[in-house]
Amino acid sequence: MLSHLALTSPALPGPGAMEQGPRLKSSSFSFLSGQPWVPGLPVCRVSSEVRMESCHLSMESRTSMASSPGALPYYVAFSQLLGLMVVAMTGAWLGLYRGGIAWEGTLQFNVHPLCMVIGLVFLQGDALLVYRVFRNEAKRTTKVLHGLLHVFAFIIALVGLVAVFDYHRKKGYADLYSLHSWCGMLVFVLCFVQWLVGFSFFLFPGASFSLRNRYRPQHVFFGATIFLLSVGTALLGLKEELLFTLGSKYSTFEPEGVLANVLGLLLVSFGVVVLYILTRAEWKRPPQAEEQALSMDFKTLTEGDSPSSQ
Repeated sequence: MLSHLALTSPALPGPGAMEQGPRLKSSSFSFLSGQPWVPGLPVCRVSSEVRMESCHLSMESRTSMASSPGALPYYVAFSQLLGLMVVAMTGAWLGLYRGGIAWEGTLQFNVHPLCMVIGLVFLQGDALLVYRVFRNEAKRTTKVLHGLLHVFAFIIALVGLVAVFDYHRKKGYADLYSLHSWCGMLVFVLCFVQWLVGFSFFLFPGASFSLRNRYRPQHVFFGATIFLLSVGTALLGLKEELLFTLGSKYSTFEPEGVLANVLGLLLVSFGVVVLYILTRAEWKRPPQAEEQALSMDFKTLTEGDSPSSQ
């Protein structure tokens, strides 16, 4: 009887078998999550926390790798040199050949090109470069600086616009008949709309995170487009002024014409360098830790982030 019971009863697990069971379970979970199983802690919670921590670590590694953008500082310095040369040469052209600037008399018109070059070309280009230069500062600080530079550019351009309309009114000249004036008004209106919409989406606290993400590519595209239109409009105005003042002498390589041509080349060079900096993907501002955490929290809330969703 005892031998029969010994043969038919199931064998009790020995010490080695009892240790093997939890170890196999822990090993199986380690294959899925990369971490040993913690008794009493839900599997989905461990997996979610592990994924978030690993994503944070990878984000920090990408940030540290992007903190050394290579040739970016040299290109930014070169763009600033070109921009300052554009402003200085515009002032030299107006001072040497146009009599200087003043708000009264015939010199009032000269306020227009100087303000437009400073505002819609130089300052607007610098506003676009803010997110490439200030790579590790707080996002909100960078946003405020970006918006303030656009405000200064808009105000200076507004002064230039008032100057030319007031000059035309005093002289009895027609307004808004040339291609330069049409493009100029288009750029001015687009600048105002771009700033207003950007403020509503990115600085005003009412916009949602998903709405900002959807609008951001359009904001970047239209910002670069408006800057390119500003450079082109400045070239049209420069050409128009040379034809009005020099006439047939323009073809005889007058010193003023040569200086203005060099100014035009500098305008093109400044625009090309700024756009080149903006289009380099590896020079984009790396996301900071708090931005990545906010993005992951939003994704978890909206998409139901869980081990089965990956």
